[in-house]
Amino acid sequence: MGRINSAHFVLNVFGSGVALVKLLTSLLVIWLTLNWKVRKARKAFEKELVKQGMLKHDARRISAQFATLKDNIENSVKQSLRGWR
Repeated sequence: MGRINSAHFVLNVFGSGVALVKLLTSLLVIWLTLNWKVRKARKAFEKELVKQGMLKHDARRISAQFATLKDNIENSVKQSLRGWR
């Protein structure tokens, strides 16, 4: 009877480890995708503003808000994870 419980315990721990690795991998992919998409959106936004006649410096300053919003999102996620512990 003890061997069966031990085997179940080991399988549960192994399964939990696999689930944790999947979760961390997904979070990493989401983080990388978010960074990539924000960079792409900033460049496209700047390009459109310059096309409309705005100075490059001003377009960069305005598009920097995309990075600020991304940072705010990341900080919110980090805070929620800290509060979860």
